[in-house]
Amino acid sequence: MRLAHLADTHLGFRQYHRQTAAGLNQREADVANVFRHTVDTLVAEQPDAIIIAGDVFHTVRPPNAAIVFAFQQLHRLREALPKSAIIVVGGNHDTPRSAESGSILRLFSAAGVDVVAEEAQRLVYPALDLSVLVVPHQALMGDVRPALEPDGTAQHQVLALHGEIAGTFPSDHAAMEYGGAVLTEGDLQSERWSYVALGHYHVMHQVNERAWYAGALEYVTTNPWGERRDEVARGLPGKGWLLADLVSGEVERRWVEQPRQVHDLPPIDAVGRSVAEIDRLLRAQLEAVPGGYAEQIIRQVVAEIPRHIARDLDHAFIRQAKAGALHYRLDLRRPAPTGPIGLAPGGRRQTLPELLEDYLRRRPLPAELDRDAVVAAGQALLNAVRQPVEEA
Repeated sequence: MRLAHLADTHLGFRQYHRQTAAGLNQREADVANVFRHTVDTLVAEQPDAIIIAGDVFHTVRPPNAAIVFAFQQLHRLREALPKSAIIVVGGNHDTPRSAESGSILRLFSAAGVDVVAEEAQRLVYPALDLSVLVVPHQALMGDVRPALEPDGTAQHQVLALHGEIAGTFPSDHAAMEYGGAVLTEGDLQSERWSYVALGHYHVMHQVNERAWYAGALEYVTTNPWGERRDEVARGLPGKGWLLADLVSGEVERRWVEQPRQVHDLPPIDAVGRSVAEIDRLLRAQLEAVPGGYAEQIIRQVVAEIPRHIARDLDHAFIRQAKAGALHYRLDLRRPAPTGPIGLAPGGRRQTLPELLEDYLRRRPLPAELDRDAVVAAGQALLNAVRQPVEEA
């Protein structure tokens, strides 16, 4: 009895501004292609059951193209594996805030798969001697949570759940989507189940002997570098899904090929360095990217860099790097204030616009945001608020 466990596909995910020849966001196309190839592999493996443990889509109202694509792939899976149980779990990204709105996942019942998007439901497959308690995100967010207990009749008892198991994630939660329902490892009662299929954490992770996060199939967060750091810390080569043998208890990790790599280059400390030195380091580290930096996702942090040094960097080279990579994020971080907060050099009290700029220059930002643009937008909003007050 073999069960394939994948999760957090986030179809319809869009990031950066590069488009394919067909006009589709490049990252959206990457995510779709990885899912298509995963379906190819599942068809070849022919598992007895397949669980997609939540967050099929990146948003509650995904693009039409993503909906059509998901339907086609799930229908293809059902046609190729007519005897397999195929289960889709509702995740937090799939769940509208208003229960009256209904989940788009309901559509996929017409593709022949079993969808559980709202209340917890126990699915029984007599031909497989399999019982699956499916607990979507919405079922965990109510005042009364469902009892996480096997039904005691089928030989193979599986729990499929989308949520956050407290204490299992890195302290900075770099690879986890916020907004998940929080449970404890004890809530799972893993020892009573043949297997626990979890979704929500984007890095493949074994919670205990029988409970696993499959992780996402692609880098679908605003901080792919933090996610990759988590994977490296766990000794993982990248993304994939799990194939569990419910009789032997063996779980195999199946890796998926990524269309592009995520690189977090070694940070550069700007203290005591000239503009020429920093330019040289920027160029050297970018040119040292394995296989070249073209079409890759890259971050370069430069710490403690004063404004006048940042202004004089080789911006022609930086523009070239941004044009060549799919995304090149040059994250320039200003020195921390050396005196009391709110005081400028020389002891002068900072103005409100200066305080705001200092804060926005130091604050970590999502990958797709340009820091200069964020600072400019913040200053514009501040000015819009101050003007009526000053005129009163």
